[in-house]
Formats: sequence, C-alpha cells, structure tokens
Amino acid sequence: MPKKLSKQPTFPDTTPTAVPPILSDGQPLPRAVVFDLDYTLWPFWVDTHVYPPLKPNAAHSACTDKIGESFAFYDDVPSVLHGLARAGVRLAVASRTHAPDLGREMLKLLHIPPASADKVRKAIEFFDAGLEIYPSSKIQHFKAINKRTGIPFTDMLFFDDESRNRDTESLGVTMWLVRDGVTWNEVVEGIKEWRRRKGVQLAS
Repeated sequence: MPKKLSKQPTFPDTTPTAVPPILSDGQPLPRAVVFDLDYTLWPFWVDTHVYPPLKPNAAHSACTDKIGESFAFYDDVPSVLHGLARAGVRLAVASRTHAPDLGREMLKLLHIPPASADKVRKAIEFFDAGLEIYPSSKIQHFKAINKRTGIPFTDMLFFDDESRNRDTESLGVTMWLVRDGVTWNEVVEGIKEWRRRKGVQLAS
C-alpha cells in the first residue's frame, strides 16, 4: 500500500482567508475551475488511506475513519471554494480514484464554514459543474464536464498534483501543477497562466 500520507493539515478554523485581488481586478476569469481530489484538495489517497465507515467531527471540518485516522482539506481549500464561487466561477472535480463512493461521501461530510453572510454548506454543494469521480482518463472526465456544462475546454483551468495529467491540455484545458495541495497562491498562479494562454495582458 502506498505510504505517501505525510501532510496532515492543521484543520482549518472558521476565519475566512482574504480573497486575492485577482478575482475582482476586472480581467477575465476561467468559466470553470476543475480540481483533482487526492493530494490536491486533501492530503491523502481516499482509496488507499481511508477505511470506512467515516464519522465527522462536531464542526464537520474533519472526518475520522474506522482506525481513528483524521482527514480534512488543505487549509486554504474552504476559502478557495467560497472565493471562486462568489466570483462566478463554476467548480468541478475530476478524480480517477478507485473509491468514488468514498470520495463523494467525504465531500458530503466535510462542510465549508461560512464566508461573510453565507451559511455553512457541504463541500459537495460547491461543485455545480459536476463530479467526475471514477477510474478513467482525465480526458474522459473533461469531455463529460464539457458536455454537461457547454463550457469550452479553453475556458477551463485544472489543478492536479500529477504531471501525467497534462494530457488534458490536448483538449485546450490549462492545467496548473500543484506540489503541496491547493493554496491561494497556487490558484492565483494558475489563473495568471490561464490568462497568459488566452492572450490577456497581465498587470505589472
């Protein structure tokens, strides 16, 4: 069994992280942002590290599995989901995990604390552009997202921790490789790269 599980997060508190100016600078944003799950939104492989059944903590900020291990998002993820959604960006998941039901359950049990006047929501509710969670190529995942939403591949930005998934760029998708999970800095750099490829003049 893989033993990559090494970056357990400090479970996020309910204080929203400041949203970066790039989301409100008047320049174009991707119409859809797509996230991988394992080692992108959370620091574990859901199909090899997590043993059901799952039980959420009182705040639904983390889940405990059958053997007592705790699992949660990377720290910035709740704020990232809020910020992108409030900026009008549609969100989706593209994961080839072999435990799709467990991945979906984790997204239901982990809740996102409110930002400003928002209410607490299940993480799964943020992904209005769809959940493609099943063993397949990421190419197939993106084709399904495109068919469902009608959003062109060139208007999609993809965050993933595996460089092999750059094959999605053959469709016109912009992929940004994350090394230590999704953070606001990674999101900002990904948006800058997407804008560069779209020919948007970057602010100095």
